[in-house]
Amino acid sequence: MNKLLLCAALAGMISAGAANAQSDSHAGKEKCFGIAKAGKNDCKAADASHSCAGQSTSDNGKSDWKYVDQGSCAKSGGSLKAG
Repeated sequence: MNKLLLCAALAGMISAGAANAQSDSHAGKEKCFGIAKAGKNDCKAADASHSCAGQSTSDNGKSDWKYVDQGSCAKSGGSLKAG
């Protein structure tokens, strides 16, 4: 029984660590719409035209986005809101 409890605790700690690492990787970043090149978007489209990263079919789609450094979206010609 103790082995099972130990394994469950270890699995929980690993999962929590992975979740924290993922959220830290986007610290200081913001979603910038309208700047992603075809096939270079970071996740699903805001208009649900596709459901995953890398599936945009045109350059600078208003519903496709990429993570950029905070404060640099407007300088890149993008928007913080989907078009």
